[in-house]
Amino acid sequence: MKLLFISLGCDKNLVDSEQMLGLLEKEGHTFTDDETEAEVIIINTCCFINDAKEESINTILEMAEYRKTGPCRALIVTGCLAQRYSREITEEIPEVDAVIGTTAYDALPEILEKALKGQKEQKLESLNRLVRPKAGRQLTTGGHYAHLKIAEGCDKHCTYCIIPRIRGPYRSVPMEELLKEAADLAGQGVKELILVAQETTLYGLDLYGEKRLPALLRELCRIKGLRWIRLQYCYPEEITKELIQVLQEEPKLCRYLDLPIQHASDPILKRMGRRTTRADLEQIIADLREALPDICLRTTLITGFPGETEEDHRELMSFIDTCEFDRLGVFTYSQEEDTPAAQMPGQIDEEVKENRQAELMELQQEIAFEKAEAMKGRELEVLIEGRVSGENAYVGRTYRDAPDVDGYIFINTEETLMSGDFAKVRVTGACEYDLIGELI
Repeated sequence: MKLLFISLGCDKNLVDSEQMLGLLEKEGHTFTDDETEAEVIIINTCCFINDAKEESINTILEMAEYRKTGPCRALIVTGCLAQRYSREITEEIPEVDAVIGTTAYDALPEILEKALKGQKEQKLESLNRLVRPKAGRQLTTGGHYAHLKIAEGCDKHCTYCIIPRIRGPYRSVPMEELLKEAADLAGQGVKELILVAQETTLYGLDLYGEKRLPALLRELCRIKGLRWIRLQYCYPEEITKELIQVLQEEPKLCRYLDLPIQHASDPILKRMGRRTTRADLEQIIADLREALPDICLRTTLITGFPGETEEDHRELMSFIDTCEFDRLGVFTYSQEEDTPAAQMPGQIDEEVKENRQAELMELQQEIAFEKAEAMKGRELEVLIEGRVSGENAYVGRTYRDAPDVDGYIFINTEETLMSGDFAKVRVTGACEYDLIGELI
């Protein structure tokens, strides 16, 4: 069959999508980007926050029209929205032929065959199950970088977060399986491996009785072909001296950490169910910068959490001003049903949330632009992403830039470079969040 596959949400969801594509390719199906010619449409959904939920629902409704009027013979919905609202999707959108939860997507080929015969199905498995399809992944990232999902689920139960209810408890992937997958990816030409999970820093605790992320990183660094290994979603309270030491000693590890901090006011952190204080966070950041002076730190924050006062907001502003993160994003609080925070008193008006978000981002913009200017003169290794259309220029990323969320560096040159190449570049200028450079 000719399939259209739509992947929404985070990079962890993207890994699931790539595994589903691998399963479907093994069955002999082909793929298209054109919904008007697709015989099957599959949507891997997200519902982490309200905006993501709306995007998923709107996409399903849009594709349902092709199920009614076009050549489409089956419409299948998978992922987080499917897990959380399987009954509602089935009852309210009759064009949907099958709904598959987050721990059942390895049954997709079988369910597709049933859907093509007119059989409707909901497929939900235990949230304790860890899906590891045997078919290879079909990479959608261009081939020179890939994500490696090292664990599934989460045990933190932050009061605003629905993830444990739709992804289950924390389950680490056995190390030998991860090393084989990473070696396979390197064999396909992957140069940059990005480790992801709801929380990477707890890797191995459930399987081995101790955190094994440092050990996993050392083994991954031995794989030939890999040049960069990047860590994301490192909860600050779980960062150990051993992890910092590995970052110091292994040259393949990008001096880059994503720390999901969420807030800096102690009363709000407590209401969120977080396990740090502002003092803890500042100490962890100081330790990282002392050990790794060139480290790039990214974080995400939530503004407008229930009960957040103007004083709490000012404290968060002060924290940003003090810590000067290299990369920072701010979400407005999303009131998610079935979470403790949704029932808390002191829900904040949307306009107030948006004003606070704008104020936080304006402050971060000043910091980011100053940091970009300070990069002038630095000589950096750059991973080439592609050529700028119609110009003798290329776009790339430094170790300080994760795909899709951070900035780029633009290199003017008459030389021919290929996507996936590494080049030595001297930074000559900055344009807002992005850098400009020249080949050395």
